[in-house]
Amino acid sequence: MAKATTTIRQVLNYQPHRAAWFAANQTLFNQIAAFYFEVIQAHEKVLDLSNKDALTALEMLTHATKKNPIPVMPLAALGTAIPAMFRRAAINAALGSARSFYSHLQKWRKRKEKAMAKGKTFTERPPVPPRTWNKSVPFYAGQWKERSASSIVLKVWTGSCWSWIKVRITGRELPPDAEIGSPSLIRRGKEWWLHTPIEKHFSSPAPIEKQVTTNAHTTICAVDLNLNEQTAVCTIQTVEGTILATRFIGGGREISGFRKKQLGRIARNRRKTGIIAEGEQDNAALWRKLGHRDEDLAHRVSARIVQFAKAHGATVLVFEHLGNLKPEKGKYSRRGNSKRAFWMKGRIFRSAKYKAYHEGILTSRVNPRNTSRECARCYGVVVRYQQGQPAQGYTPGVPLVLCPQCAMKGNADRNASLVIGQRLIARYGQASQEKPPTPLLRQERGEKSPGVAVCQDAKGQEEPSLLQAGHADSNEHGTAQDVSLRMDEHSSDILRQLRFPCE
Repeated sequence: MAKATTTIRQVLNYQPHRAAWFAANQTLFNQIAAFYFEVIQAHEKVLDLSNKDALTALEMLTHATKKNPIPVMPLAALGTAIPAMFRRAAINAALGSARSFYSHLQKWRKRKEKAMAKGKTFTERPPVPPRTWNKSVPFYAGQWKERSASSIVLKVWTGSCWSWIKVRITGRELPPDAEIGSPSLIRRGKEWWLHTPIEKHFSSPAPIEKQVTTNAHTTICAVDLNLNEQTAVCTIQTVEGTILATRFIGGGREISGFRKKQLGRIARNRRKTGIIAEGEQDNAALWRKLGHRDEDLAHRVSARIVQFAKAHGATVLVFEHLGNLKPEKGKYSRRGNSKRAFWMKGRIFRSAKYKAYHEGILTSRVNPRNTSRECARCYGVVVRYQQGQPAQGYTPGVPLVLCPQCAMKGNADRNASLVIGQRLIARYGQASQEKPPTPLLRQERGEKSPGVAVCQDAKGQEEPSLLQAGHADSNEHGTAQDVSLRMDEHSSDILRQLRFPCE
């Protein structure tokens, strides 16, 4: 069995005065955690024990009971009648911080000994214990009850007493088939949120090599990430070479324009003073706005990729390994836009990886070299050209592709995504012997061709852009018949982008 863990984040709706109670509850928790960190420093051998045994030992040192009426370092100085689960949560927080601190300290000592043995001057400062504590409060069993889809009852320290309070919660509901962990009270700005970890258990998927080499019906979803209008192009194909479906996720020019506008505002603000304070973030609100938008888009795009793969029964998700992309030269906003577009590719991959695993889909990456220059049908060198222009040469970023060897014509990024999938199959020597690779030769209903950029070339990029999160257009009836792909159809015959509601 495999296990996938994620966190459900929900907003708490409460009366204004209860915010002070939550703050007092967190303050007390951090005071107790700091106290137990000092206890661990005084009894370092506790760290040699397992977490369970260490917790028992620390309680013996601090908590008064009938069998242990006079503890060595009593906790009573911080307060009486502290709930056991609250205390144990603080102990676990202190244990985690102590293990981290002593691990870093041990590594520092080894580096110092190594430098001293070689006669070198060692100037690196040693790690120091936490000076301040700002841990969020987890609610173990007994600290919460009566949880429903819209409310929960929490036991908190109000500053004067322990009290059960009921608060309403809004946001994503907990899945019914998941194992719920201990929720935590998290402060985000002026609001308080409830974060609940959940675990989902499912049958472990077979390794990719086994899936590809032993099952001829294995279906993979190959993804080509781009920089212009089509942010991602996904194709569903079998290991035998049959193309089942294609989806274009577009709208990249809109987010590119948004990002360029914000970067331009930042540049103009910087010119007004000509000074950037050291150690301080300039234009913090604008940078935060950019970061939030990019993070949101990465989650939206990755979610649509995984949904598309799951809908067609794909068990493997494959991307290019894009790690050496460099922004093009130009003005500040252009370079910054390009750089953040490249970062978006990594965010999409990371988000898609864990989302896919939650659905039992494994993720892999292949060599990106020349994926946009290779024909998916005959593996020859292709011509890439703009609609209405002569089919000759290779122009990065334009939407159409032509193979002089086999006369294949089609969408350039769809061809690249097919090559990506074929490279995964070839890695494990599963090139089909019964039938040649499926030609890229049928006009799929609803396929969009213009406005797609090549994403494999690390240098000389066209102006990058990313997905407008709520846009995608798809074709789910692709086939492998030998019919010429008509890329010069009238624009009215091509489906318009579908607008997804905000999630």
